[in-house]
Amino acid sequence: MKVSYYTLPPPPALAGIVRFFWVFEIQGIDGNPYIYRSMADGCAELVFHYKGPFTELKSNNRGATFKACLHSQTMHHRRFEVCEDFGIFGAYIFPFALPRLFGYPASALANEMPDLVALMGQDGRILEERILSADDNLQRTDILSLFLLQRLAENSIQNQRTQRAVQLMIHQKGQIKIDKLADSMGISQRQLERTFKEYAGFSPKTFARILRFQSATNHYGTTKKTLTEIALDCGYYDQSHFIHDFSQFSGYTPSEYFLGVPEGIEYREI
Repeated sequence: MKVSYYTLPPPPALAGIVRFFWVFEIQGIDGNPYIYRSMADGCAELVFHYKGPFTELKSNNRGATFKACLHSQTMHHRRFEVCEDFGIFGAYIFPFALPRLFGYPASALANEMPDLVALMGQDGRILEERILSADDNLQRTDILSLFLLQRLAENSIQNQRTQRAVQLMIHQKGQIKIDKLADSMGISQRQLERTFKEYAGFSPKTFARILRFQSATNHYGTTKKTLTEIALDCGYYDQSHFIHDFSQFSGYTPSEYFLGVPEGIEYREI
C-alpha cells in the first residue's frame, strides 16, 4: 500500500480555533478491508471522505456509511472499514470552538458523530458538496477556512476565562491539578467545574484523563522508553490507572498498542 499523511497550517485568523488541517490517503487496498480505529480525543474533527466512504463497525452490526461529519471530542474508541482506496480531509478543532461554530455547547456534542446535514442543515449540505467536489486539498483548505471564519464572525466568545482554562489544560497535556487551574483563572474550583463542560465537553477530571491518554499514544514509534517510563512521563503514578485508562479509551492494553500493530496506525509510521 502507498500511504500519505500530512498536515496543513490554518490561516493566522484561525490558529486559536483550528490546530491544523490534515490529509490521509491510502492507495493499493485492492478490495481487502482496511480497518481504522479512532480513539478517545480531547479535540473534535470535521471529517470529509472525498474518496472511498467509510462504514462504522459496531459491536452487533454495521453502522451508517458517511462522507462528511463532525467527529466530536470523545472518550470512546470507534472502528471503521473501507474496501477501496481512500482520501480524507479533516480539520482538527479545539473543543471550545464548538459553541461558536455550531451553536451547541461542547457537552451536547461530546461522544457524538453527527453528519453535517444533521448538524447544520442546508449550510452543512452546501459545505459538504463544496469540499467533496473541490479540485485538491489546498482548495479544500481555503473553502473550509472561509466557512469557519464566517461562523466565528457571527458568534462571539461568551466565557473567555473558561476557554483559557481548557486551552491551558490542553497545553499541559492534562497534567495540571484542577484547583491550580482554577486559581490561575482567578475563579473557584466550583465555578470552573460548573462551566468547563460547556467548552470541553467533559468535566475537568475526565478531560485531563483523556489528554494524558493522548499524550501516551503519541509515544508510539518515537521512543525506546519502557511502558512504565511512558506512564510516568504522562502523569500516571499508578500502573493500574494507566492500564485502565488506556484500555477504556483505545480498546487496547498499553502492551498491545505499543508492542503490536494497532489498527489504522500507518499514518504515524510515515
